[in-house]
Amino acid sequence: MSAMNVLGEPLQPCSMDPLTGFYRDGCCNTGAEDVGLHLVCVETTEEFLRFSYEAGNDLSTPRPEYAFPGLTPGDRWCLCAMRWKEAFDAGKAPRVVLESTHISTLEFVNLADLKAHAVGL
Repeated sequence: MSAMNVLGEPLQPCSMDPLTGFYRDGCCNTGAEDVGLHLVCVETTEEFLRFSYEAGNDLSTPRPEYAFPGLTPGDRWCLCAMRWKEAFDAGKAPRVVLESTHISTLEFVNLADLKAHAVGL
């Protein structure tokens, strides 16, 4: 059975360039190994990248040893659910691609909050 998104539909790819996902398959798939829960497909902004850096999670600097290219504003990326919630609580949440956000996100974040930050709505 394929993974579902927060809309109850099949999970769609988030990004192939940069290649994202815990499994680097382009999707916000998850499994037992994904302790960070990389569930939320976001479209990054300068404000969010700065917030994340200041919170101790530098998403802008490339880390080739982890197959991480470094992000720039406008990139789509599978973000940890709790990092998105933290940014939301601080008023710095990036936009969300609902079709590409794993349904398990709803264990941590309200659907209405995700929809309020949705790309294309």
